[in-house]
Amino acid sequence: MAEQLVHDLVGVGIGPFNLSLAALADATPGLSTLFLDAKPAFVWHPGLLLDGTVLQVPFLADLVTLADPTSRWSYLNYLREHDRMFPFFFSERFHIPRREYDHYCRWVAESLPSCRFGAHVTDITLDEDAAAFAVTYRAVDGAALTRVLARQVVLGVGTEPVVPQPLRPYVRTAAHTGRVLHSADYGTHRDRLAGVRDVTVVGGGQSGAEIVLDLLRQYREPGRTGGTQGGRGADSPGPYVRWVARTPAFAPMEYSKIGLEHFTPDYIRYFRALPEHRRDELVERQWQLYKGVSEETLADIHDLLYERTIGGAPPPAALHPGVTVAGIGTAADGSYELACRHPEQGSTFTLRTDAVVCATGYAAVRPPFLDGMAKLIDWDERGRYRVDGSYRVALQGGVPGALYVQNAELHTHGVGAPDLTLGAWRAATILNAVAGRTLVRVPQRAAWTTFGAPAQDRAPAQAPAPAQDPAPVQGPASVQDPAPPV
Repeated sequence: MAEQLVHDLVGVGIGPFNLSLAALADATPGLSTLFLDAKPAFVWHPGLLLDGTVLQVPFLADLVTLADPTSRWSYLNYLREHDRMFPFFFSERFHIPRREYDHYCRWVAESLPSCRFGAHVTDITLDEDAAAFAVTYRAVDGAALTRVLARQVVLGVGTEPVVPQPLRPYVRTAAHTGRVLHSADYGTHRDRLAGVRDVTVVGGGQSGAEIVLDLLRQYREPGRTGGTQGGRGADSPGPYVRWVARTPAFAPMEYSKIGLEHFTPDYIRYFRALPEHRRDELVERQWQLYKGVSEETLADIHDLLYERTIGGAPPPAALHPGVTVAGIGTAADGSYELACRHPEQGSTFTLRTDAVVCATGYAAVRPPFLDGMAKLIDWDERGRYRVDGSYRVALQGGVPGALYVQNAELHTHGVGAPDLTLGAWRAATILNAVAGRTLVRVPQRAAWTTFGAPAQDRAPAQAPAPAQDPAPVQGPASVQDPAPPV
C-alpha cells in the first residue's frame, strides 16, 4: 500500500460543494489539499440534463463568486475562457442552462490539480501515531490501495436517491429496469419511456415537473383512444402522463426577494439556535422553500395542456396532488397497479400504468467508509451528525483534527443545506476553520429580515407625558397643528 505525506485537508467526494472548497483553497499558498471521487470525471445529475432545463439559482451562485468574486474559477471567467462572454451577454440570462453549469464545473474540476477522479475511498480511520486521519482509497481501474494522511477531512459525498418503500423492490429488480426507476436515471431510459402508453411520475418537486413536461412534449397528437382510466391507445406516439404528489398542491417554489433570505447565513444562525425538535418541525413545514417548482415550469405545463386541448381534445395528462402511493402490484398484462391514498378525503384508489418514475428526491446517508471511525463520532439521538457553526462534526473528546460535512446538515442548518446559493459561503466558512484564520472574508449580515425576536432595547422607552388640558387660545398666532400621534 502506497502512503503519502500528510495533507492539511482531504475532501471525499467532488460534487459542486467540495469542488467549491477545492476552488477557494486553490488560492491559498502552502495549504496542501487533495479531493477524491470514485467517478471517472465530474458529472452533475446526468439523468436530468435535459434540453431547456435551467438552474433554479442565478449564475452568481457559482462555485466561488458569492465568497470571492475575484476568483479565476468564477462562471464569468469560464465564459471568458470559452469565448462565450458576448453570447452570454446578449442572451440576457440570469438562470443558466443546467448542461452549461455541468460543463463549467467539469472545467474547474479538470483544471484543479487537487482533484483526483477514479479514486474510490474505502476507509477512514484515526491514525493515533500520526495524530491524523488515514484515508484509504483504491483506483477504480486497478487493485492497488493508497493511504493518505489528513489533518482534517471534509465529507462531500452528496445525497442518494430516495424511493418510496413500496416501490424499492421494483427499482432494484432487473426485470423492471427502465419501467420503475428513480428520476436520477430518467435520461438513461428516456427514449424507452417515450414509447410506452402510460407513464406515472411520482413527486411534486422540480425534477418531477421537468419530467412531466419532457414527456408531454413528446405527445405529438391532440387526441387519445383506448387504454385504461383515460390511458392512450398503443398506436399513438408519446405517453399519457399522470403526475402524482403527496404535497397538497403543485406549488411554486418561494422566490420572492424577502423570502429568499431564508438562504442566508442570518437564517442559518437563527435555525441553529432552535431546539432540535423545533428544527425538525420547521424543515417539514418549509417544503415550498426548497422542494417547490419554478413558476416557469408550471406555466409551461399549463400552456402545453391548454394548447393540446384546443377544439375539445382530451388532455394528455392527469394531475393528482395530495396523493400518496401505498403499494404496487403487477397486472396480468405486465402493467403496474399503484395503490394510492388521498389522506384529506380518507379515500383509496388504484392507478394502472405502464411505467413509474420516482421523482422523490434525495437524502444524506452515512457512507460505509466511515464504519471504521463510527465510534469516534458523537451522533445525535436519530443517528445524524451533530454539526457546529463551522460545519464541523462533533467527535469524541481527544480526537485530533476535525471532520466536516457539506450537504448533510439539513437537520442542523436548515433549508439552505442543499441549495447552491450557500455553497461558496459554506466552503469559505470551512476553509477559514481549517486554516484557523480568515482566508476568505464572509459577511456578518446578509439579510434585511430579523429572524426570531428582536434584541431588547438598551434602555426602556420613556413613558408618555401625562395628558394636560390644552392652553387657552390667545389668538391666531398661537394656533398650531396638533402633534402627530405616537
